Amino acid sequence: MANPFGALGDLQKLQQQAQQMQSALQLEQVVVEKNGVKVTMRGDQVVQEIEVDGVIENRIGEAVNEAVKKTQELAAKKLIEISTQQGQNQ
Repeated sequence: MANPFGALGDLQKLQQQAQQMQSALQLEQVVVEKNGVKVTMRGDQVVQEIEVDGVIENRIGEAVNEAVKKTQELAAKKLIEISTQQGQNQ
């Protein structure tokens, strides 16, 4: 008989790996300059700074970060909905 709690252990392992990857990505940084705009972003998709024609515009970065957060929340909600529907169909 298979261990019904084996999947739980796998889930915990995946969660730990995801947390490790998230921590590692926070330490990485990407800088893109194009058409007078310079964007500095962490590997975990958090905007650290936006500079437009030499002027730092953190308001733009804050708005982008909020938009990214909302899309991540939306994706998580959709994933839960899909998972719930698939669980009911089995």
